[in-house]
Amino acid sequence: MEKLPPLNALRAFEAAARHLSVTLAAEELFVTPGAVSRQVRQLEEFLATPLFLRGHQQIALTRHGAEYFKAISRSLNDMREATSRLGRRVQKQALRIRAYTTFSMRWLIPRLSDFHARHPEIEVSLTTSLEDVDFDREDIDEAIRLGDGLWRGAHSHWLAPNLLCPVMSPGLPRADAPLRSPGDLSHYTLLHSLARADDWAEWLTSVGALDVDARAGTMFQSSSLAYAAAIQRQGIAMAQLFLVEEDLRSGELVKAFDFVLDRGRFTYYLHYLLTPSDRPEKPQMTAFRQWILERAEQPGESAAR
Repeated sequence: MEKLPPLNALRAFEAAARHLSVTLAAEELFVTPGAVSRQVRQLEEFLATPLFLRGHQQIALTRHGAEYFKAISRSLNDMREATSRLGRRVQKQALRIRAYTTFSMRWLIPRLSDFHARHPEIEVSLTTSLEDVDFDREDIDEAIRLGDGLWRGAHSHWLAPNLLCPVMSPGLPRADAPLRSPGDLSHYTLLHSLARADDWAEWLTSVGALDVDARAGTMFQSSSLAYAAAIQRQGIAMAQLFLVEEDLRSGELVKAFDFVLDRGRFTYYLHYLLTPSDRPEKPQMTAFRQWILERAEQPGESAAR
């Protein structure tokens, strides 16, 4: 490899060439003008060519000096930017969150900008999955899961009521099959989510509509897809009300019936890894937990409130 020139000499030359002033270069580098001049002469000796034309109290670049300045200034700027990016990244506090697709798309992501505004120092990494969370084996700080709040090895914090109600586009009802009672649902396509395969059966059982086939209809991978299909008048979806509150407010969706099934303790929880006393909860975990619990409690954040 060709020998590289001294870095301090390069910095002195680049600053002097940019300002066309040894004095201004010295002020920028917090050294004396004499030190800058010595560094530049060291570089000229290394390159065996003059880089500046020196006059009375002023300097100008030689042809070789101008070419060299153009080349090395790009490299030094790249080094500065790479160093700055790395510094910003190191200063960021990483926070890894696992949630469900529908919860992420319909509730969490629309509100994350508020969290970023309050905590710009925290870098959130959000992943979605239906799989159970194993904090011992996975690199996850916090997770949002459905359940009864009783997870071994984890704290849990209640987030939202799990209120179920069928929803549909206001333009869906047909004249030949009006929706007068839950039993009339047998004439419509039921929209299901693989993630919540029992919701229709739970709701239909609670209203006594046992003649309606709770498994019939169209199955989607997530509830968000089922809600989108309902908006497109493809059928009736069983919704968790707090996840469709914006659609209900806008009128894109309406409740098919007034009856709402409250699943009680089986709802969304934020839960996170229990840590030994000598390893307290990380500040970014505390910040997110406090933020999401605050947002969940705000008026209008849940259709149940």
